[in-house]
Amino acid sequence: MLDKVEIKGYKSIKELSLVIAPINILIGANGSGKSNFLSFFNFMKEIYKRNLQQYVALNGGTDRFLHKGNKITSDIFGKLYLRNNNYSFLLKEGEGSFVFLNEGIGYLQSIFNIASYGSEARIKNDNTIRSNYIREYLESIMKYHFHDTGGQSPFHKSSNIESDKFILYEDGRNIAAFLYNIKEEYLKHYNFIIRTIQAVAPYFSDFYLQPDENGNLRLFWTSKYSSTIYSSRDLSDGTLRFIALTVLFMQPNLPSTIIIDEPELGLHPFAIGKLSGMIKSVSKKETKVILATQSTDLISYFEPEDIITVDQLEGESVFKRLDSENLKEWLDTYTIDDLWKRNIINAGQPNS
Repeated sequence: MLDKVEIKGYKSIKELSLVIAPINILIGANGSGKSNFLSFFNFMKEIYKRNLQQYVALNGGTDRFLHKGNKITSDIFGKLYLRNNNYSFLLKEGEGSFVFLNEGIGYLQSIFNIASYGSEARIKNDNTIRSNYIREYLESIMKYHFHDTGGQSPFHKSSNIESDKFILYEDGRNIAAFLYNIKEEYLKHYNFIIRTIQAVAPYFSDFYLQPDENGNLRLFWTSKYSSTIYSSRDLSDGTLRFIALTVLFMQPNLPSTIIIDEPELGLHPFAIGKLSGMIKSVSKKETKVILATQSTDLISYFEPEDIITVDQLEGESVFKRLDSENLKEWLDTYTIDDLWKRNIINAGQPNS
């Protein structure tokens, strides 16, 4: 489980040491650095997959990743604290690519450098016992984004009940096969998912999950008021996103960390309330939630300690976790979203 993250020299983040609580909700203006923090986990995933150089090249080159560019910053440092274990790296800009000056595998205060001073990480192929635990976490990093609900949305794609059943993909493109497996193996969880969706979409009856002869299927569903079989394209954008969020947060085998950007997008206020309940529920099951939002409706359901304000000051992202004690007098009269709207919480303001 992720307990703490340290970042130096990455995009708008000059230096950050952040304890990861069970719930971590980033609020702030567009361009404040919320998305940069979330993207760091994509960066970590590509490091683990030994795909760093291609990822960097396809996303603007090394200069785009270095804080204020390579004229100001020459290296990137990152460190994840995973209970008693930790994984760190130090990247130096080379000729058009990054070079690993250090790649550390740690236990408590002991750190072993496995760097080969090459352009890709070694953690994936390291055979030490300590690496196995770290690999398990790095493999599980998933930053979810369910924004695309248009005609060519990943939600409308077919998936296979054998090859696509193991984890919910970042964009939800295998949701049909994933749901099929939950129904077959974890019927109790499946029924909870159905009832939660019905609370937001009362007309919804059930999913219609019928694979073809090759084991492929798409997302279809039935209504309480018709015998017609409907496709995912017949769902509203908000309902489709809420379905994906419900499957993500109510799946039987939760990931250790759920990372998602603006999950409230397009949701009805009642659905946002249900979403907040799911977030709180998984946070009590040893799953940590990291998300970014600009929704005052969403943050109104949470405690100040769950919320991290993000502001960009002179090109540098500044992160600050709220404190109930400092807001005690105000919270006797106002809710947390009121304080944000009234600019009493004067950090992380959407219009700052």
